[in-house]
Amino acid sequence: MEIMKVLGRMVCTQRVPGLGHMNLRILENNKGKKLVAVDPVGAREGNWVFTASGSAARFACPNPEVQTDLTIGGIIDYWESD
Repeated sequence: MEIMKVLGRMVCTQRVPGLGHMNLRILENNKGKKLVAVDPVGAREGNWVFTASGSAARFACPNPEVQTDLTIGGIIDYWESD
């Protein structure tokens, strides 16, 4: 899992059937890299989220047959950094 910041949403009208109607979000990791994630939790721009990646990302979705390798697992309300 990794903590990332939501930069915004992505709208795609043409998708492969395996993506269904899942919301997509643009995320930024701690190195500044931008990634696209499936969002089953309703994250908004500016939220900090934790993500599941790889094959675990599919199982973080309501339907594990969604074709994804990055899924938002939850919106972070608070955390204490070291």
